[in-house]
Amino acid sequence: MKYFVFRNQTVEPFLGDKDVAYSGYGDISFVPQDASKYIWFYQIPVNTNDEQLASEIGEYFNMLQLVVSQINENKDILVFTLVHLFRCRLVGDSGAVDEAVSQFNSDVRQLSKTHKNLHLIDFSEFAEQYPADQLVNWKFYMISQTLLNTKLAKNFSDWFTHVERELELKRKKCLVLDLDNTLWGGILGEDGADGIKIGGDYPGKAFYYWQQALLELSKTGVILTICSKNNEQDVEELWKRNPFIVLRKEHFSAWRINWNDKASNIQELAKELNIGLDSMVFLDDNPAERLLVSQTLPMVAVPEFPSKPYELMPFFKHLVTTYFRVYTITDEDRQKTAQYKANAQRAAARSQFVDMEAYLSSLDMRIDIISANEFNISRIAQMTQKTNQFNLTTHRYTESEIKQLLVEKWKIFCISVSDRFGDNGITGTVFFKPMSDNQFEIETLLLSCRILGKGIEQAFLSYCLNLLKQEGVQTIHASYLPTAKNRQVSDFYDRMGFTLTDIRNECKYYELPLHEAFPIKPYYKIEVK
Repeated sequence: MKYFVFRNQTVEPFLGDKDVAYSGYGDISFVPQDASKYIWFYQIPVNTNDEQLASEIGEYFNMLQLVVSQINENKDILVFTLVHLFRCRLVGDSGAVDEAVSQFNSDVRQLSKTHKNLHLIDFSEFAEQYPADQLVNWKFYMISQTLLNTKLAKNFSDWFTHVERELELKRKKCLVLDLDNTLWGGILGEDGADGIKIGGDYPGKAFYYWQQALLELSKTGVILTICSKNNEQDVEELWKRNPFIVLRKEHFSAWRINWNDKASNIQELAKELNIGLDSMVFLDDNPAERLLVSQTLPMVAVPEFPSKPYELMPFFKHLVTTYFRVYTITDEDRQKTAQYKANAQRAAARSQFVDMEAYLSSLDMRIDIISANEFNISRIAQMTQKTNQFNLTTHRYTESEIKQLLVEKWKIFCISVSDRFGDNGITGTVFFKPMSDNQFEIETLLLSCRILGKGIEQAFLSYCLNLLKQEGVQTIHASYLPTAKNRQVSDFYDRMGFTLTDIRNECKYYELPLHEAFPIKPYYKIEVK
């Protein structure tokens, strides 16, 4: 089963019964070991006796600890925070229940710091969307012990889908921004650098808060770009002169500021950044521009833009929850803007060389090969979820699943790549699955698109295969599983010298005896850490 749910009330209408099993009400006596993941979804009972209710809530954490102690640490546990769906104080200053709820939520948060497989899910984020009289359907509660209103089941399912996506570290990569009446109020070409509305009183204040929020979003790894019909010289002047502008040139990884159609500009941005169009979100106040992009590039997300500046902050929250939030971020996420700018510098340097070997030698590339550990597993899991182009099998893994693979003696390596232009961070991984004492299978091999085009993929795999040969491994098996996005690597193993042994349903299967060590070019400075 996918989920086993611990509950004290009926929650089946919200989590369903497909590949999901449930405990009895308040029953923790049975913890099945065949569940892939676990959910703790207790709700606050209806009880007007605050002392009794607080005492009951106080026991929930002890019960949860007992459950957690019986679950494999490599399996995820999702714990919903407690939210009081029906609060009826008989005495105005009574706070016993509130304190018990706060204590439970705080204790779970602390427990999650020592149990990395435990994830605290803020249920209040869902519940607070609705007024109190919509949260409970008393008829259903009295009939079936279902406190949360079943009319909200579809909304809950949509919200929980976003939660699952966040836990799997899936999100859009890039926000493409118009400028006039999108990042500031007014039209730069008409109002001038000092006349646009940003900062000060409304509506400038709304755009100022909006830009601050977008800046914080970029710090979590979302790439900011510009696609605007404007004179680039005017925008440069604005960045230099207007003191209220929060988002300046250095905060954008790429831009197209010209009079070309925006669909073509977005395609160019995607090519420059080497990302898929389906990883981009386009924001523009002009409905005609949104329609053009959504019809021409249907894979680009094009949300409706608010018509009033005071709606910008609620719109920002919608953007985050719909497209960009993940449960945790990595160091590589925090460095995204700098990394993509460094790629632009690499491209400029490449144009100065006629000989590719001379160019690669000039980069002073450093490749650190690192075994999977508690410090990099989050990033490795993130790459399996997000990487599509250079990904030979496109298997997806969570942190907990990777930890379990290590227990099963898989060999998992990642690489951190840097050169004279900057540090790309951890940008590739390979999973070797043991088949016998001297045979392994490459179950996953992927690299971020940011480091492609410099032969790093061949050097990385070659070095890893040489390491395995030194350990006595004799044969490597591998496969290529085609997807809509990974056609560029369909012949990668052929180019690496593997022997094609079978083709089934367009999937290609390979084998490689490790008779001789792979040669590696000297300009790749490789270290094992």
